[in-house]
Amino acid sequence: MNYQDVLENAKDTIGSYCKACQVCNGRACRNQIPGPGAKGTGDTAVRNYEKWQEIRVNMDTLCENAVPDTSLTLFGRTFRYPFFAGPVGAVNLHYSEKYNDLSYNDSMLRACVESGIAAFTGDGTNPDVVIQAAKAIAEVEGQGIPTIKPWDLETIREKMTLCKKAGCFALAMDVDAAGLPFLKDRIPPAGSKSVAQLREIVQMAEVPFIVKGIMTVKGALKAQEAGAAAIVVSNHGGRVLDQCPATAEVLPEIADALADSPMKILVDGGIRSGTDIFKALAMGADGVLICRPFVTALYGAGENGVKIYIEKLAGELKDAMSMCGAADLSEITREMIRF
Repeated sequence: MNYQDVLENAKDTIGSYCKACQVCNGRACRNQIPGPGAKGTGDTAVRNYEKWQEIRVNMDTLCENAVPDTSLTLFGRTFRYPFFAGPVGAVNLHYSEKYNDLSYNDSMLRACVESGIAAFTGDGTNPDVVIQAAKAIAEVEGQGIPTIKPWDLETIREKMTLCKKAGCFALAMDVDAAGLPFLKDRIPPAGSKSVAQLREIVQMAEVPFIVKGIMTVKGALKAQEAGAAAIVVSNHGGRVLDQCPATAEVLPEIADALADSPMKILVDGGIRSGTDIFKALAMGADGVLICRPFVTALYGAGENGVKIYIEKLAGELKDAMSMCGAADLSEITREMIRF
């Protein structure tokens, strides 16, 4: 089975919302929620994808011939590749009944761990989403990163406690989820967080904490002030606000602003190939998250589909590194790309 077979299979199993497109560029599902679309017109999701395609790589094969080292060390753990599966929650709402939150996370986490990477897990209004994610993380001895929505502090504390008991090596919060309709008008209130509130959440985590949903230098510096171990440059896949810039547009300025900071930088949004991953690393990211294509891979061929997609990305990344003269991730520099 190859990746094309995985995509074809997914069309019959993923449900009516996602179209399992040849390239997941946000066009077919742009404003469809439930599903992988957006609450507005979906223009940001489309822009995310297109901006990566406008960046080109500078080929240079006058260099030592070596097998590229793609390994990444993050929070004391070494991963085979510098990319991770992004968080998905409430899979029955957005996709088909083939998986529930436990079976989805269980299969996704196991496939990622066996391939040498990790997966982020999602959250939702149903408390069972995080309960099942925590169970799946415990099954892989903590090799997963639970992503909790910006609820009120007491709800966050309850969910964090559950995840920490599962042994997770890091925790994340997708603060950009403040724009999701189901977080509005909650009592107690959920949504945006002040620096003081975020600092309290970071301290509550007791493990490296990742703030997902940073789109400005100002936001990155706020996350740094709050004590975050990492950020994810992200606009929630373009799902929460139209007319945002693409993550590829803001990543360089954020990376430059944090050049002297120990805080790690991850990025997501429209990254679809190993060459895109190479571009993101050249622009200053330490690693990337990819979400929607991982969903398609799992629905298309289960754990084997996820592994096929991981190897596809890895092969493309290694090829880009070889053809641009980078022996390991530290040698991928901005001069290897052009805008």
